[in-house]
Amino acid sequence: MSVEEPPHDAREDRHAQANALLGAVGVDRRTLDSQASARASRAWWDADAADYHRTHGEFLGVDTAEGEFVWCPEGLHEEDVELLGPVVGKRILEVGCGSAPCSRWLAAHGASPVGIDISMRMLAFGAGGVPLVQANAEALPFADASFDAACSAFGAIPFVADSAGVMREVARVLRPGGRWVFAVNHPIRWIFPDDPGPAGLTATIPYFDRTPYVEVDADGVPTYVEHHRTIGDRVREIVGAGFRLLDIIEPEWPEGFDREWGQWSPLRGELFPGTAIFVCQLP
Repeated sequence: MSVEEPPHDAREDRHAQANALLGAVGVDRRTLDSQASARASRAWWDADAADYHRTHGEFLGVDTAEGEFVWCPEGLHEEDVELLGPVVGKRILEVGCGSAPCSRWLAAHGASPVGIDISMRMLAFGAGGVPLVQANAEALPFADASFDAACSAFGAIPFVADSAGVMREVARVLRPGGRWVFAVNHPIRWIFPDDPGPAGLTATIPYFDRTPYVEVDADGVPTYVEHHRTIGDRVREIVGAGFRLLDIIEPEWPEGFDREWGQWSPLRGELFPGTAIFVCQLP
């Protein structure tokens, strides 16, 4: 196994507490199966939950009773874009809900949401608002055709080994005509270092290299994993699960918006997209 030291200006500063708790010391590129990916993601999000909410909580509306539905760091709000369509009276599944501010917003606007997440610590930050379930997105613990719509705002999809399986699971639990909308890192971001500054403007990784990014401890045990799929991969996963792809939205960086969020920044946002939102529907 080849383990590289992570660049100083990458994730280590932004996630120092989680890295310290998990003993992360380096970066590897290797294939992980579903079990290993789930184990790493559960450990990571449990360890990073407090820092995540301290850093992003206000932007996401996690401390408000009615929550907020923000699709991406570019600040696209469901209230403005209505990608899910009418939500009143709809039973909606949120996949990778974290502390569930999106689900709370849906409930406040007349829907009946249920949120799932692999991390109990993330769920604990949202306890008491809407029904929440600890579960892996690759094996949804719900009956066939039990939801009217499903959504995921940067939850689960980039962190699972079998994202095509997640698409099939979501299709299984949706009723005919059900809409599935999910936001992920734009695949083009894979080729750039995870840095919001000038160092993040130089392509260093082949777009077609799908080997996962893995952070490891001193024994080589994965502490964090992120999987890459190209735009074409995503389209094939969606269509293969039986969905019709209605739209791919690439939010532009808002004028005058100076917030940095991880690798997102005004510098990078002016040059290339950071987010891809896929709008899908069952026939």
